[in-house]
Amino acid sequence: MNQDLVFDSKLESIKNFAWWFYIFHAFSMLFTLGALSFIPVILSYVKRGEAAGTFVYSHHNWQISSFWIYLACVVIGWILCLTIIGIPVAFILWGCAWLWKAYRLIIGIMALNENRPIGEVAV
Repeated sequence: MNQDLVFDSKLESIKNFAWWFYIFHAFSMLFTLGALSFIPVILSYVKRGEAAGTFVYSHHNWQISSFWIYLACVVIGWILCLTIIGIPVAFILWGCAWLWKAYRLIIGIMALNENRPIGEVAV
């Protein structure tokens, strides 16, 4: 069964905001290792209400949860750096967290471009 998604100007605008937030996250990851990702997260919190009831809502949730999990990994890494033994573990954790966040951004952008929700488990 083929479902056509009808875009009005509001949905197109909401989708464009989510797309730009993904791009901002990606630039933040490349140039500041995610230090500036709090800016698109705040904007996602603000714009998420406008996206309620659309597939874009899941993308805002996806970006927000990605940020908080990445931040938790960074904090845990800094705590590990307090010990000499924990420093190599922290660098491994940070590298894995960076790759994980990059993966989530790529998957999210691909799903958004295909006009489908993200982060929902198919049963």
